[in-house]
Amino acid sequence: MSHGTSARDVVDAIKDVDFPAGKDELIEAANRSGASPEVIKALRGIPPEQYANREEVARSVRVDPASDLDLSDAQRAEQAREGGRPGQSQHLRDVPKPPVQEELDR
Repeated sequence: MSHGTSARDVVDAIKDVDFPAGKDELIEAANRSGASPEVIKALRGIPPEQYANREEVARSVRVDPASDLDLSDAQRAEQAREGGRPGQSQHLRDVPKPPVQEELDR
């Protein structure tokens, strides 16, 4: 039974990385630590930039929304709304509205 991947799984998989680290280094470290395919997939989904620490990686990784980071529903909703990392260009975060919504907004 697959329960998806939690941010905790990802952080555990990269615990021996020397930060700052790039995406490729993180994926290699996770492979070396015997991380699950789900963790590797989650790391492949992060933006290709330098990460200063594990917390930044945990925030960037797209994980099972019910993961065990102990976020409240409100924090999860905020994370879903904000998306991305702090400082990421707003246009990269904005999701285009479906055409129906644009009609309603007129």
